[in-house]
Amino acid sequence: MTIGLMLVGMLALCLINVPIAVSLGLVAMAAIVLVQGTDQLVNAALVMHEGASSFPLLAIPLFILAGAIMNASSISRRLIAFASALVGFIRGGLSMVSIGASLFFAEISGSAVADVAALGTILIPAMKKRGYSKEFSAAVMSSAASLAIIIPPSIPMILYAVMAQTSVVKLFVAGIVPGLIGAAALAAAAYWQAVRYNFPIEERFRIARVWETFKEAIWAFVLPVAILGGIFGGFVTATEGAGLAVVAALFVGGVIYRDIEWRELKKACIEGGVQTAVVMLLVASSALIGTFLTEAQVPQKLAQEITGVTTDKYVVLLLLNVAFLVLGMFLHSAAAIILVVPIVMPMVTAVGIDPIHFGLVVTLNLAIGQQTPPVASVLMAACTIARSDIWSTTRVNLPFIMALLLVLILCTYVPFLSLGLVEFFYGPGR
Repeated sequence: MTIGLMLVGMLALCLINVPIAVSLGLVAMAAIVLVQGTDQLVNAALVMHEGASSFPLLAIPLFILAGAIMNASSISRRLIAFASALVGFIRGGLSMVSIGASLFFAEISGSAVADVAALGTILIPAMKKRGYSKEFSAAVMSSAASLAIIIPPSIPMILYAVMAQTSVVKLFVAGIVPGLIGAAALAAAAYWQAVRYNFPIEERFRIARVWETFKEAIWAFVLPVAILGGIFGGFVTATEGAGLAVVAALFVGGVIYRDIEWRELKKACIEGGVQTAVVMLLVASSALIGTFLTEAQVPQKLAQEITGVTTDKYVVLLLLNVAFLVLGMFLHSAAAIILVVPIVMPMVTAVGIDPIHFGLVVTLNLAIGQQTPPVASVLMAACTIARSDIWSTTRVNLPFIMALLLVLILCTYVPFLSLGLVEFFYGPGR
């Protein structure tokens, strides 16, 4: 009952255009006053400050900055050239290039919106010139960008780890195999549409061209190796790895390639700062609402009610998948994680779901949510670049959404896909 009333209050505020973070804070303070009295409000500022001061959260602005530096230099263009030489011979080659380039870019930025901004501004106009419809161009770029939150490093994974109090590094490891499966599924969907609509082949496969573009982009490939190698090797934490990403991107773009456009970098940094501020305000507000719910034992009561009906973890996962898919249509990924994860974690633990496995399931759900209107932040960014209608693009995007849904089902009911590498590196149940 308490959760229902709070959700209704938050949605009512959102409908009158109150920002989600402010809505969360207002609902939390109203609940505190009604249930605990005004005396508890004196702790509100302290709770919000502590909630947003978690060390792992520092990785978010750093990864956003690393993506901005890549976007302001030729790193993105070099990755696209290599991907084109590698897969451009396949029918619908530019759609394959979009997926391949996103696969590489995802290993550095951790943000799907950053992926669209960096690659979409180059690839979407190129696809339109080659005869691809603007709707298809936006759809494939948007869906491919979702790989950025599945493949490590991932900003939503960092948020989930903080909310669920679990390991960021293990979540990163868990995302590798599902991310690769997701890329393969999107490529299959793109090829099916390319054959159906007779999209062009970009260039014939030439080893010399592959080698040439590889040499030009080799320093770009050093970035994910250094970042992920340092994190997975235990040399740096995920937060320190984010700082390493910034330094490495500056070194490669500014010293090696010497082509950083400082005006564009300044603009990207300002936009990244705004994104970070929005996320941090969400985190601070969620800390306030989380403290109230914990003190009222609302998550524990919810867990008892659901486990009283079923203790089958796969049935619970089905219910949670449906809930997150619906929420993903109306909430940004950060808001969905911050609002829901602290509430459902006691239930997840009670039925024996591994928190790492559940984190991967949540991430996949939110990757799909980025493609489903009315919110669909990543799809909207791609549509803005392509100048296409969001609903027309969504119809074209359905095969890609189905591909991501297939990956979600596989990873939900075959836990080995996400936990296999984690258990290999860290041992079972550790």
